[in-house]
Amino acid sequence: QLSEDVERVSENPTDQRGGEMEVHEDASSVILPESELGTTAPSLRFSKTCLKNVFSVILLFIYLLLMAVAVFLVYQTISDFREKLNHPVMSVSYKEVSLYDAPGIAFYPGKARLLSCKHHYYDHIPPLVNPGQPGDIECTTQSINYTDPFTNQTMKYALVVQGPRDVKKKELVFLQFHLNGTDQDFSAIDYLLFSSFQDFINSPEKAEFMKDCESSYSSWKFSGGFRTWVKMSLVKTKEEDGSETVEFKQETSVVNYIDQRTKTSSDQLFFVVFEWKDPFIQTVQDIITANPWNMIALLCGIFLALFKAADFAKLSVKWMIKIRKRHLKRRSQAMNHVS
Repeated sequence: QLSEDVERVSENPTDQRGGEMEVHEDASSVILPESELGTTAPSLRFSKTCLKNVFSVILLFIYLLLMAVAVFLVYQTISDFREKLNHPVMSVSYKEVSLYDAPGIAFYPGKARLLSCKHHYYDHIPPLVNPGQPGDIECTTQSINYTDPFTNQTMKYALVVQGPRDVKKKELVFLQFHLNGTDQDFSAIDYLLFSSFQDFINSPEKAEFMKDCESSYSSWKFSGGFRTWVKMSLVKTKEEDGSETVEFKQETSVVNYIDQRTKTSSDQLFFVVFEWKDPFIQTVQDIITANPWNMIALLCGIFLALFKAADFAKLSVKWMIKIRKRHLKRRSQAMNHVS
């Protein structure tokens, strides 16, 4: 418009003054709106856009941090799962019973002789009438000879006695042995416990059965001249292959026996009591605490969060690019309008 007015003034010199007035009026009418547009509205738009961009960048960094945490959690979860698979924990459970399977008590008396054997109840053991003399043998016993499982040459003699069953009535087995002479400085009788006397009776090869028991179970001793109390507890262990092993734990207390007989130089008496400690069978097994379904659910949640975070980050970047392009477009339009 200014250029057209200048050309018109140059063609009509007489109207130069009027043209100048029109030029000034038109120029003022054009410059004022442009000055207002350039000083107020663009600055406000620029500050809002800058604020939005800064806020978007902060959000983007927050979600990137959350993604890093999620990746670390995935790694830690997988590591913990592998660690739990390789190191199962031991689980102990107790089952209460009123009757046990009668255990087998295998004695290795050597030169000693069994004088008496009785079952008593409620922890009541009457005093001995004729200590050192043969008495009643009311227990189920069986003698067995077999070769030593460790040397395969030495013959061993074992006296197998049926143990107590009724734990509710506090059943116990009281045995008395007599040894007439010994060539050792210390006199003791070896014994071992195995889980089922009935299995021993039903076994077609009792010698092999006793060899397996001696190889699998520990043996203990009780001494002469004392009354020894043995309190048994049963422990069942479940192996990884599904098999089950049984062992005994025992608490032993020893009380001195005051022998009031006319003593001889080599005469020795042995007294031993077997009873159950409590009515609980202890079961031990290894369990894996790692649950694959829990780990899969956790990983699904973490990966879902990762995808959501990545999707949000992508949308944030697109939105920032769009805002930047819109800002540049408005700026170019404003500059074109001013020029």
